[in-house]
Amino acid sequence: MKNNISFLVLLFICISVNAQTYKFETLIDLETTNVISQGKTGTCWSFSTSSFLESEIMRITGKTIDLSEMYTVRNTYPKKAWNYIMRQGKTQFSDGGLAHDVLNSVKTHGLVPAYTFTGLNETETTHNHSEMLTVLRGLLNTYNKDVKKPLSPKWKPVIESVLDIYLGKNIETFNYEGVQYTPKSFLEFTKINPDDYVSLTSFTQEPFYTNFILNIPDNFSNGSYLNLPINELFTTVVQALKKGYTVALDCDVSEKTFTANPGMAIIPEEPNLNLITLSEIAKEKNITQVYRQQEFENFNTTDDHLMHITGLVKDQNGTMYFKVKNSWGGNSKRVANNGFIYMSEAYFKLKMISVTLHKNVVDKKHDTILKKQ
Repeated sequence: MKNNISFLVLLFICISVNAQTYKFETLIDLETTNVISQGKTGTCWSFSTSSFLESEIMRITGKTIDLSEMYTVRNTYPKKAWNYIMRQGKTQFSDGGLAHDVLNSVKTHGLVPAYTFTGLNETETTHNHSEMLTVLRGLLNTYNKDVKKPLSPKWKPVIESVLDIYLGKNIETFNYEGVQYTPKSFLEFTKINPDDYVSLTSFTQEPFYTNFILNIPDNFSNGSYLNLPINELFTTVVQALKKGYTVALDCDVSEKTFTANPGMAIIPEEPNLNLITLSEIAKEKNITQVYRQQEFENFNTTDDHLMHITGLVKDQNGTMYFKVKNSWGGNSKRVANNGFIYMSEAYFKLKMISVTLHKNVVDKKHDTILKKQ
C-alpha cells in the first residue's frame, strides 16, 4: 500500500513539473489606441485598419488621434451598393470589407476624428447594423429585379438616405483642437499617405512574386496583393515589428483554438484540444505551404476577421507569438487579456489571409511589383 502511495505521489510530482502553463514575456509592444468594440456589426475591417492608421499616426507624428471607423463605413457602403447593382445581384452584399477598402476611402474621402462622426443615433451606445443591412439589401434586390428595364435614377439617393438615417450624414467641416478642418485637410494633418501601404498574401494558385486579385467574398473592390511564400511573409511581419511598424491582419478565426478568453490562437498537434481549459503548453503542428493551400481550398481557412498586430511576445520555451489587437472590446466574461490575442507562428502561417503594412518594410527587390498594386 505504501509503495502504491509513493508511486502516486511521484507520478503527481512528475506531472506537475512537466505541465507548463503559458507565461509570456513581452519582446515588442508598439503604440496603439485603446481596444474598443465593433458591436454587432461586420465592420472589423474598418476597426482594425483604423487602429492600424492610428498607430501609424503615432509613429509618424507622435499624436494620438481616435479616428472614426464609421466615417469610413459610411463612405464605403455606396461603393458596395454600386458593385451589387452593376453585377445584378450576382455577388455578395454584406457589411464585410478589407483593409484596402479603408485606404481607398481615406484616399477619396479623407479622415475625421471619432467624436465628429460616431455612426450612432442619440439613444444608441453600441453599434448594431443588422436592421440597416436588411433594409439596404432589400432595396438593392428590388432594384435588381427591374434590371431589364431602365434602372431607376433614384436608387443612389435612396441608398444615401438610408445611410444618412442609420449612420449619419457625411461631414464636410469640423473643429479639432481649435482649428477648422475638412476630412481631406485633416488627412494632410495626420501625415498619412494611403499610397504608402501595400497588401501581401501567400497562396499557390498564382505565382509567387506577382500581384493578383484574391478571390474571396469580401474583396468586392478587387484589391490586389503581392504573393510571397509564407515563410518570407512571416519574416516580413516580424521585421516590420522590429522596425517599429504595426501590421493590419486578415485571418480565419473559426478554429476552436482561437478564443478571446483566454486570448490565444494556436494550432496544436492534438486536434481535440480545448483551448479554454488549456493548462499546459501544447505542441503545435508544423505548417507547410502545401497544407496551408489545402486548408484554403477546402474552405477550412476562410476570410473571417481583421485585426491589428501590435507586438511580439514569447513563452517560457522561447516560442514567439504576435500580440494582436482585437475589436471585441476589453476585459469581460467573453474577453480576456485586455482584448488582445497572442497568436502563434503556426496559427498565423495557417490562418492568415493577408496583411497590410507600410511599403518601407517590404524587401526592396519587390518594389517594381508593388508599384503595380
